[in-house]
Amino acid sequence: MRVWNYSAGPSMIPESVMAKAQAEFCDFEGLGIGIVEMSHRSAEYTKVANEARDLLRELMNIPDNYSILFEQGGGRGQFAAIPLNILPEDGFADYFVTGHWSRCAYKECAERFGKAVLHECVFKNDDGYYEVDHSKMQVTPGAAYAYVCLNETVNGVELFELPDTGDVPLIADMSSDILTRPVDVSKFGAIIFGAQKNVAPAGLTITIVRKDLIGKARKYCPSILDWAVLDKHDSMYNTPNTFAWYMAGLAFKWIKEIGGTEALEQRNIAKSKLLYDYLDSSDFYRCQVAPQDRSRVNCVFNLKNEDLNAEFLAKAKEQHLIGLKGHKVLGGMRASIYNAMPLEGVEVLVKFLREFADSHR
Repeated sequence: MRVWNYSAGPSMIPESVMAKAQAEFCDFEGLGIGIVEMSHRSAEYTKVANEARDLLRELMNIPDNYSILFEQGGGRGQFAAIPLNILPEDGFADYFVTGHWSRCAYKECAERFGKAVLHECVFKNDDGYYEVDHSKMQVTPGAAYAYVCLNETVNGVELFELPDTGDVPLIADMSSDILTRPVDVSKFGAIIFGAQKNVAPAGLTITIVRKDLIGKARKYCPSILDWAVLDKHDSMYNTPNTFAWYMAGLAFKWIKEIGGTEALEQRNIAKSKLLYDYLDSSDFYRCQVAPQDRSRVNCVFNLKNEDLNAEFLAKAKEQHLIGLKGHKVLGGMRASIYNAMPLEGVEVLVKFLREFADSHR
């Protein structure tokens, strides 16, 4: 029996994508060989890889002066790759910290690769909600780049207004909200994202980078993290995660078929509104994030009586609802409702939330 999976990643994949992959797993397009057995340098797999790359460029309207790199190492790998590729030895970068993952990126740069300027951009307002302070997102003169995480998976904060960084390249982690809404790629120097939330199984990371930022890596940057090396070899410098790349292509086809990022944005707005409206109407639960800064895909909330947390999770599992436990650094609960989650999954969750609250009146 399939369950409703609200995990933050690896996360739910569209059923039609899973079914397609299952059908082709042992025999891809009648070739008598499974997709995971196929050489990444074969003509057949090269076609798969190129189609996925082209579809992503189409879905996000990525300009020709940007390269798309399919990599390994996850978001944490890119926390290192970014300064190694574009931070001069004697330079510094701005980090606009809005939660756990942007703080991790800041620490990676500051502790290992040079000076990083920390900008604390979230505060607790008079109503007790965590709110983004956009006035703190000011570029320091001379910065090599400015870094931001558009959706903080742990904290449930999402940025819908980009900082104005002028000529300083804006580098964004979009692991959680990639393809959940349209974005203007030309406003970024680079976008990085792990695939395990909205695109494919874990093990694949994609970097979209403006070409003028390629070729500036430090001499000691490992070749596997060097954007110039990866770009030159069409992301085939080493054996890539061929299965996740193939699955990404299937997900991109699914997104195109249902209407692209514009359609997904409307769907994600409807899902998150349903969930937040219920939480705000309840005296049993509380979302700690200010309404205007709440993530559409990672809803973080608490039971007002946290002694009930274990019972809540156990009852949810009995109802085939899994993955609701919050991140270990924050606690509480989290419902990740990425692109693959249909409205029905949120309706089921709200029904469970209401019934659990009613049972403890």
